[in-house]
Amino acid sequence: MSDIYATQKKTCSHRDQIQDVKGNTTGCEECMQSGDTWVHLRLCMTCGHVGCCDNSKNKHASKHFQETGHPVIRSFQPGEKWLWCYIDQMYL
Repeated sequence: MSDIYATQKKTCSHRDQIQDVKGNTTGCEECMQSGDTWVHLRLCMTCGHVGCCDNSKNKHASKHFQETGHPVIRSFQPGEKWLWCYIDQMYL
């Protein structure tokens, strides 16, 4: 007997907002302006904003999402290609 809920897979409904973007900067935009540092970088897949990750003290990537509603980010670290949707709380 199969469980119908176990066979359903959650999908991201925000893939249509992913654009072919390039980073606006090579580092966290806000940290660079203030002279601060960051741990890792995230790229907004809607507008190209580069912000610092949630392990960084300023969490500018998450703040950008909260201010703009742009849902999908990509790791901006060399060799990493994962994407994350803030709204659906899932990797793509």
